Amino acid sequence: MNIVAAEVIVTSPDRNFVTLKLTTDDGLTGWGDATLNGRELSVASYLTDHVVPLLIGRDAHRIEDTWQFLYRSAYWRRGPVTMTAIAAVDVALWDLKAKAAGLPLYQLLGGASRTGIMAYGHASGRDQEELFDSIRRHLDEGFRSIRVQTSVPGIDAVYGVIAPAAASEHYEPAQRAPLPAEEDWDSRAYLRHIPTVFEAVRNEFGPELPLLHDVHHRLTPIQAARLGKNLEPYDLFWLEDCTPAENQEALRLVRNHTVTPLAIGEVFNTVWDYQALIREQLIDYVRSAVTHTGGITAMRKLLDYAAQYQIKSGIHGPTDISPIGMAAALHLDLAIHNFGIQEYMPHGPLTNEVFRQSFNWHYGYLHPGDQPGLGVELDEEAAARFPYQPAYLPFNRLKDGTVHDW
Repeated sequence: MNIVAAEVIVTSPDRNFVTLKLTTDDGLTGWGDATLNGRELSVASYLTDHVVPLLIGRDAHRIEDTWQFLYRSAYWRRGPVTMTAIAAVDVALWDLKAKAAGLPLYQLLGGASRTGIMAYGHASGRDQEELFDSIRRHLDEGFRSIRVQTSVPGIDAVYGVIAPAAASEHYEPAQRAPLPAEEDWDSRAYLRHIPTVFEAVRNEFGPELPLLHDVHHRLTPIQAARLGKNLEPYDLFWLEDCTPAENQEALRLVRNHTVTPLAIGEVFNTVWDYQALIREQLIDYVRSAVTHTGGITAMRKLLDYAAQYQIKSGIHGPTDISPIGMAAALHLDLAIHNFGIQEYMPHGPLTNEVFRQSFNWHYGYLHPGDQPGLGVELDEEAAARFPYQPAYLPFNRLKDGTVHDW
């Protein structure tokens, strides 16, 4: 089953997506997600200019060999652009292999380890009433686990909170504009406010509802330790990205001061980013995306490593992951033993028009479906109607003008 054609498709229905299409000599088509939020064209160029010429004539069944070839032959290893490009090829090859077998992909990964995949929704509000309404709306939609994000007094705009004029009820940080938006930040105000929010949420919704919160890398290690300790009475499912983790040793300080479960890694690209974090059991959940971490092949190895230390999965899955990348995550979620939870933010109607999906949502649980392969097909005619539009994520400045982690 040799690859005879490879094409990179860039489309922007509700947001920008980059998709790799592989075609074999027996007429099968495999799809891979190559979307890197805010830097989409860098991956499109990497694939088109450097990877596609290497794929023509290769045996599509040789997934591990192709992965190692693309990783090692580039010499300049790792990084988000390289690993997203490799992921796109890897996922497309798994899609092809499963289609050739006539099976849904999860069957090739060992079969189902569960009947459904628990997902969490994203509730937010500018004040307590708006936040409570958002939580109730997500519960009505069937979510059984809720991420809680809220505005902070004295800060004009905060990550995770839907703007008043937003066209969708789901949060979308990437803004279609020629330059990124500038937002503000105050760590002291945030640290004072967030524990009061979770106290109010627990008082309103009770002790059983799993609650999550994303700090989004904005605190120092000692500030993160303080927050984790102050949130202990409210029994969080996890505290996500509490501090920038490029310095893996920083999590030792946090871990020594709080028993609040920690989730890390949506900006990580390889197992090397996690080596100390997993070996020293400094985290509880792996947050990488299949799309940004070398694909299914690499993520399976990463999660198998984490399983040795009773660390579970929490795969990244908002709308900056295309339905192809989401389907790849769901097949992996269904198969692995150390599944934890899946992030899920439904895509908009235009995206669903471009990407025809078989994965389904039922009372808080996802399932990838039982169509051969990933179960997602891209409608190329629909995709062509939505050309690329520049879009950037925001950035933060402190009150004195210093650029800060967003």
